[in-house]
Amino acid sequence: MASSMVTSSQPDRPARPNAVFRQLRGRHSPAEFAALVRRAAREIGERVSCDARYVGRVEAGEIRCPNYAYERVFLHMFPGRTLADLGFAPRASVRGRGARPAEEAPPSRIASPAYTAGETRGAFEPYDTQDPYDTDETHDPHENHEESDVLRRAFMTGGGATVAAALGPFGLTIDAAAADRPLRRVGSGEAAALEEAVRRIRLLDDRHGADGLYRHAAAPLRAAYELLDAGATRQTTADRLHSGAGELAISVGWLAHDSGRFDDARSHYAEALATARMTSDPGLEAHAFCNTAFLARDAGRPREAVRAAQAAQRVGRELGSARLMSLLALREAGGWAGLADRTGCEQALARAQALYERGRSDADPEWMSFYGEAELEGLEAQCWSTLGDWPRAARHARRAAQLQDPHFTRNIALYTAELADDLARGGRPDEAALAGVRVLDLLGQVQSSRIQTMLAGTARVLLPHRRASGVSEFLERHSTLPRGMRRG
Repeated sequence: MASSMVTSSQPDRPARPNAVFRQLRGRHSPAEFAALVRRAAREIGERVSCDARYVGRVEAGEIRCPNYAYERVFLHMFPGRTLADLGFAPRASVRGRGARPAEEAPPSRIASPAYTAGETRGAFEPYDTQDPYDTDETHDPHENHEESDVLRRAFMTGGGATVAAALGPFGLTIDAAAADRPLRRVGSGEAAALEEAVRRIRLLDDRHGADGLYRHAAAPLRAAYELLDAGATRQTTADRLHSGAGELAISVGWLAHDSGRFDDARSHYAEALATARMTSDPGLEAHAFCNTAFLARDAGRPREAVRAAQAAQRVGRELGSARLMSLLALREAGGWAGLADRTGCEQALARAQALYERGRSDADPEWMSFYGEAELEGLEAQCWSTLGDWPRAARHARRAAQLQDPHFTRNIALYTAELADDLARGGRPDEAALAGVRVLDLLGQVQSSRIQTMLAGTARVLLPHRRASGVSEFLERHSTLPRGMRRG
């Protein structure tokens, strides 16, 4: 049933403008913001029919609470916020009944192209609730779809400097006037800007952790795929664009991964893997499989972690990098540890060590700059911790923290948090508390859900030992952290 046929049931009430949502739109025009919404939807496998009119009706207060599909998209665009934070009314107050329980909410869609042949524009989305207070699910028959190209035109007409600014990890800049200028093909300047954006995000993650970066990183990723859509002047530039977009998808996926957004991370890694296979790029494919294996381990899917790591090794052999193969063996070891297969884990660890000792080479991928002896020790510590060998895990974690370059603040905090947890579970509460305090000292510089979750687990283990020397100080300081930083 078309939405216009149900509006008669809507009770009369004065619309209250949504000033918060208008503020979030910032300097984007309604058409530009609608384009961002549609692209964000595609990132998570949703398909919404957002246009400038819909944005206007939200800001005017005519749509007091979005349907479930739009809700997922908006929460993806603004991580850490609730619908109330976006200026919407509670669903219960709009519907006149309790909101649907979480387990009954419609599942996220599998990504699909917008409007395949035979689909009818103006039909309700597959998961629309046909809310009488959310009546913009049909299209105006005279709607102008020109705004769907706004993003692409803005980037394609702005030149390398504009793209360099837009691809920065702190947001998306769109020149609205660019929508009226003719498109041009992408050149080496845009490819270089994309590659630099990847480096900047990696550097900032190494220093500060993922949580503060992730909410800014989706925009440059959307911009990167807009560059791909425009096409390049030369095949070499096109190859650089595809590789750069894939690497950026992995970097954004890692920010999601490290901040606990596993579903988002899986989507980004899959996007990178698809890009790699479309362009026959074994380096990108190995990287995507490598991160997929790590994510599967953290998400409690160890068998998938083993399979993904083995797939990465099959692809990676032709690249000639012993250090890459060493890291991939460690990813496999993590999967075997999750399966409680000590023999498989030990064999993979031995292989990783032997490959590492072959040293660096010109074939080592640029993204592996983080992989040194400290990371090797840290990943081995995680394997032994998973297997319950706390003393061995603590030994490797301590060595990892000692070896880590001081510029990698996030990793120092990570290895020290691993050490604290291993010591606590191994029956050494005093030493665990000291290590935990060192991590607390670093949390002002590092924002990582992974580290916060590890520290929360350590605090729980240490509770029975709160009278031990140093433990009470750690527990008291941990309890004073903001609630969002006391995860787990």
